[in-house]
Amino acid sequence: MKGMTNKKRILSGVQPTGDLHIGNWLGAISNWVALQEKHETFLCVVDLHAITTEYDPKQLSKNTLSTAALYVACGIDPKICSIFVQSQISAHSELCWILNCMTPINWMERMIQFKEKSVQQGNNVSIGLFDYPILMAADILLYDADYVPVGEDQKQHLELARDIAQQRINAKFSKVENILKIPQPIIMKKGSKIMSLNDGSKKMSKSDINEGSRINLLDTPEIITKKIKRAKSDSYMGMEFNNPERPESRNLLMIYSLLSGKEVSELENELSQTGWGTFKKIFTEQLIESLQPIQERYQVLINDPYELKKILFEGKEKAEAVANKTLSRVKSELGFFEMEK
Repeated sequence: MKGMTNKKRILSGVQPTGDLHIGNWLGAISNWVALQEKHETFLCVVDLHAITTEYDPKQLSKNTLSTAALYVACGIDPKICSIFVQSQISAHSELCWILNCMTPINWMERMIQFKEKSVQQGNNVSIGLFDYPILMAADILLYDADYVPVGEDQKQHLELARDIAQQRINAKFSKVENILKIPQPIIMKKGSKIMSLNDGSKKMSKSDINEGSRINLLDTPEIITKKIKRAKSDSYMGMEFNNPERPESRNLLMIYSLLSGKEVSELENELSQTGWGTFKKIFTEQLIESLQPIQERYQVLINDPYELKKILFEGKEKAEAVANKTLSRVKSELGFFEMEK
């Protein structure tokens, strides 16, 4: 990556659990696309995170390739970004274990997402789900990331990574220079929280058992039309953004704004006398139009496994070199025996 040495580095990723939806696209991937030209960008398909809850082994590899293909289809340029699969770089798991041994358990017990998900899973909750934020910290810290793009719901996990790096590694083991770089957040405000089509107060999620709660990036025009028709609405006339009693109106207006490029205030004026039926038709047309080029690029790439695997192999080589260098530095400073070369 000639000429990228002076660029600040970014690390991010998405789990390959089912199809990516418009929340993943508008809240994360589209932001990466905007950042990639000015930053050295490492984008991971975090398949190790995907097995912290129940999953289908037959689908994991397929979903991993599909997620990588969607990164590119959405505008990520593999010529300037490193796209790679987390499990193919063993340094992630190795640094995770080291960080496990340095992190107080009471820090982990404060993690809000674990509390929420463990309630859903009951007695089936795994140690992996509890440990998920440590693996996420290892992902981030391995790449000496300057910035990590996060939504509001991921801020706590990034803060944990920063605390582990500064208080449990650098403060205890570094003599002069920091062993691990302390990453800064890039808080993604616009589109960072796309909500469910069935409940405007809940975030759109791949784990929601109701398929109608989300628009997947690969949904056909027919499926999109059905889902939007059935999406929850209210009894008010006109579309509003700031009325707290109308979360569904707020959500769809925000999505429409992101897709159309128009400001929310402009759309509120345009649609102040528009009923839900008419708005849903307009919204559906915009959504289908916006997703069409992504779906076309995806089909070309997914039907060319050689090109897709080439992208992932090259991404892995670049990422692994950085990750192994960081891991070697950590192990050396923490006192691990090193075989003489």
